[in-house]
Amino acid sequence: MGKIAFVFSGQGAQYSGMGKAFYDASAAARAVFDIADSVRGGTSTQCFEGTAEELTQTVNTQPCVFAADLAAARALKERGIVPDCVAGFSLGEIAALAFSGILSDEEAFRLVCKRGELMDKAARENPGAMAAVMKITPQQVEEICAQFDKTYPVNYNSPAQTVVATTSENAEAFCAAVKAAGGKAKLLAVSGAFHSPFMADAAKGLAEYMQGVEFKQPETVIYSDYTAQPYEGDFKELVRAQVENPVRWQTIIENMAAQGVDTFIEVGVGKTLQGLIKRILPEAKAYKAETPEDIDKIEL
Repeated sequence: MGKIAFVFSGQGAQYSGMGKAFYDASAAARAVFDIADSVRGGTSTQCFEGTAEELTQTVNTQPCVFAADLAAARALKERGIVPDCVAGFSLGEIAALAFSGILSDEEAFRLVCKRGELMDKAARENPGAMAAVMKITPQQVEEICAQFDKTYPVNYNSPAQTVVATTSENAEAFCAAVKAAGGKAKLLAVSGAFHSPFMADAAKGLAEYMQGVEFKQPETVIYSDYTAQPYEGDFKELVRAQVENPVRWQTIIENMAAQGVDTFIEVGVGKTLQGLIKRILPEAKAYKAETPEDIDKIEL
């Protein structure tokens, strides 16, 4: 048998009720929500009962998805399923920091709350748009982006899906250019142009905040969205740079596979990463762990 990776889901998959099944069934998961509530009162209630409008606000989405992701991972570990390495998609990387032992649960939760606040502020002060591009290669997407001002590839998700950040003014013309090149573009319902220079102020603010946070050495190998490699060097710089640079998801998954990972478990909310992994590595085993019932279906 090969190695196991936990991958922590990111913003966009949130929904009312997320994490509740694990809260009810797992003491380890419940402890995560208890810490979240002690730092930011009402987080678990927001996860379990929040409205769609409430949960799509970045200041709420990030702490709530963090709690649901980390709770799922802890429930898996409680059941004896332990990963050889971890990675998180965008905000999922902060939950991975906690699971890997670089930060305590409370430190990581405080960090994700600050990250959500700063990214929400940057999005309001530097508004932009995001579009998912399908059916053409990342290289083709880069060429189209170069034709537009302030337009950047920001999520390299799979061989046939790249997400782009741009200005609201450029969005429609960009989508038309993608269509003309034989691709398909879909504007995303997001509150900002994340992982791009639009987030420069948020990255700067996060660096200032992290000056007072101690980062430890990881107990579990953790891959960086910024480098697509295991964490090394200046950990705080990896977390800062991730906010204003692309998420290199396809490369992370390929690099994990090159190190012997053949089983991927998406922990937390939704099954987006599971789907991307199946496109990147059709031969790999990819599961989701969104509920206790999902754990029962995992074959190791």
